[in-house]
Amino acid sequence: MGIEKITMPKLGESVTEGTIEKWLVAPGDTVAKYDSLAEVTTDKVTAEVPSSFSGIIKEIIAKEGDTIEVGETVCLIEIEGDAEEPVHVSAPTVETPAAKPVDKQVEAPKAKTRTVTGGKAAGRFSPAVLKMSREHGIDLSQVSGTGREGRITRKDIQAFIESGGAQSQKGSLDVVVEEQSKPQVAPSEQTVPEQAVSSHVKRENGDIEIPVTSVRRAIANNMVRSVTEAPHAWMMIEVDVTELVLLRDSVKKEFKEKEGFNLTYFAFFIKAISQALKEYPEMNSMWAGDTIVMKKDINISIAVATDDALYVPVIRGTDEKTIKGIGREIHELAGKVRNGKLKSTEMQGGTFTVNNTGSFGSVQSMGIINYPQAAILQVESIVKRPVIMDNGMMAARDMVNLCLSLDHRVLDGLVCGRFLARVKELLEGMAKDKTSLY
Repeated sequence: MGIEKITMPKLGESVTEGTIEKWLVAPGDTVAKYDSLAEVTTDKVTAEVPSSFSGIIKEIIAKEGDTIEVGETVCLIEIEGDAEEPVHVSAPTVETPAAKPVDKQVEAPKAKTRTVTGGKAAGRFSPAVLKMSREHGIDLSQVSGTGREGRITRKDIQAFIESGGAQSQKGSLDVVVEEQSKPQVAPSEQTVPEQAVSSHVKRENGDIEIPVTSVRRAIANNMVRSVTEAPHAWMMIEVDVTELVLLRDSVKKEFKEKEGFNLTYFAFFIKAISQALKEYPEMNSMWAGDTIVMKKDINISIAVATDDALYVPVIRGTDEKTIKGIGREIHELAGKVRNGKLKSTEMQGGTFTVNNTGSFGSVQSMGIINYPQAAILQVESIVKRPVIMDNGMMAARDMVNLCLSLDHRVLDGLVCGRFLARVKELLEGMAKDKTSLY
């Protein structure tokens, strides 16, 4: 007999935590290996945590509604005999020569020497807790921990800040920290504190309070992380897609009858963008601390919205697919999102994001980068506009804006400008008798 831990799995790129939505088992239940134990929500997906072992549920540690960091224990299971090979549920991460495994728990006395007025701080804190306490000048000995065995969590720090307990960074501190060795955190493990939410918003008669769901909170935290860590820059180019519109209009009816799904403009745009990414591989890169990782495969993340959330399923190897093949995957992935059948594996491995903001009439927008990717391209609505042609005559043309948000640590204006110019060239070259759908 032995006791084994079930931990929070890594359910997507850049995912650092998940929220327990619902337990599917209770203490005393007998489970088999791979049985689902709990439903978990992150900013990217809702998934089930499988059991790594066969045995009996001994203890539920994480409660429903708790947000747990990846690798933290969520429950204990009693098994017979030797431990079986654990089940690993994880997403690919960026690996660099400089990236080394780092224990999420930092032994404070070894990393820091603390002189505390009025008491002694607890011995073990996560990097996120240490960072927040330094930023807000918080004496950790004054914070009550609600984590396991009294451990202080980010939520405890946030509650302490909102209660007015935090001191100004420039004011007098009760805690004097002498840094002798700063713990190194791998880029893929870095955590950004949750954005402070004011609890002093004035309510008026008739105001409606909408509870923040775990999905919405996870999306918010990931967006804050992206804009906090990545210096965003923005560019836009306009493209004349008149010939592309004529091409699509001429084949869409026959295509639907033959293939069983609609041929959308989005498939043409992804095909052109994928070709340009192949020619400008710098755009298909990620920031990894001491290095920039240029990804070999071109896997396009597409944004698909539901009534209350935004998901980013991935189309893999788009540079090697036909327009028909890309169109079919767009149709299938969007259907899975809206029917709640999207798997976590279908949201992993994206290297560049394309967002079809034109589907709801937008003509200009700035997207937030899908961290840790280096850029996101917004395809806006195609509109008819009067355009002065090369011969000086004016004509009504189908025009579209392409809006690029970029991580300025990885990309500069020159390569981005050339990339957008190439996408423009490819799209304006799509026409009847020139472009194959198959």
